[in-house]
Amino acid sequence: MPRPAIHLQPLPYVDALAARDPAAIDTVVLHCTELPDLATARAYGERVHYASGTGNSGHYYIDRDGTVVEYVPVARIAHHTRGWNPRSVGIELVNTGRFPDWLDSRHQAMDEPYTEAQLLALVALLHDLRARLPGLAQVAGHEDLDLDEVEASDDPALRVRRKRDPGPLFPWPALLAAVPLQRIWAASGG
Repeated sequence: MPRPAIHLQPLPYVDALAARDPAAIDTVVLHCTELPDLATARAYGERVHYASGTGNSGHYYIDRDGTVVEYVPVARIAHHTRGWNPRSVGIELVNTGRFPDWLDSRHQAMDEPYTEAQLLALVALLHDLRARLPGLAQVAGHEDLDLDEVEASDDPALRVRRKRDPGPLFPWPALLAAVPLQRIWAASGG
């Protein structure tokens, strides 16, 4: 499979992210941006949340047209999934998800389908990563690893999942048939 065209657009704070040995990476975590477009995802990724001067971001973003953008090189630890960052690569698919009411109990549907171009680009990127990262063996959705529930923003008596991405419309069977990675869940221990 040919290597996908990857557009390098490092985040302003990328050099402040901890370095790591890519040989230690064994997991890919799939996300959806839960934002309207790639430009908004970039703005969110540039926001600083930590004393280190860094923020939350995936390594790669795949737009609806299949464009692949690298915000963080795999030799750096991006902040995308609690407890999994040192050993994983985060891939974000542009998708509205629950935007803009992420935690409103009345707006938990995730009904935007992923595009064929996104899925083809994802498969190509995963094959490329597998070729470059010899320890890469497993894949998970953010929803598989972050099982926390939080108070709903519209009613504190209700609880909603903190993370639901990539969501119910993500085509797991097709992806797993196309790439040599095993799907894992938090309960499986990785």
